[in-house]
Amino acid sequence: MTTNLDQRLAGYSPVVVSLFRLVYGILFAGYGSMILFGWPVASGQDIPVGQWPAWYAGLIELVTGLLIAAGLVTRIAAFLASGHMAVAYFWMHQPQSLWPIGDPPGGNGGTPAILFSFAFFLLVFLGPGRYSMDGVLSTKSRAR
Repeated sequence: MTTNLDQRLAGYSPVVVSLFRLVYGILFAGYGSMILFGWPVASGQDIPVGQWPAWYAGLIELVTGLLIAAGLVTRIAAFLASGHMAVAYFWMHQPQSLWPIGDPPGGNGGTPAILFSFAFFLLVFLGPGRYSMDGVLSTKSRAR
């Protein structure tokens, strides 16, 4: 029974990886857009252009998020985004409290950073999935 289910679901893996990549990329780009432009919702902080580290974090999140969502240079963008979120967790969240679940003072509010970091780390190894710009460009270069 389980073997049959495993076989049936395995055929959907490339599509599901593409969907996973798209959703996580758009969400990550949304965080960057919120920091840089106050869109789709205001971040609650006025962050001037070039302010360290917030503005640069927003830029990294927007650019890598869009690249990941499109599936363009996915492994490189995912590696950068994963590292960015790991640094964000240990630099900004972990010093507030050991426990990532919940907001300070009981927790450190770092759950999204952990989830993004590991999701992007997974994409470094899985790749972009079947439906991506990387796949389209690879197909075109093989056709030449």
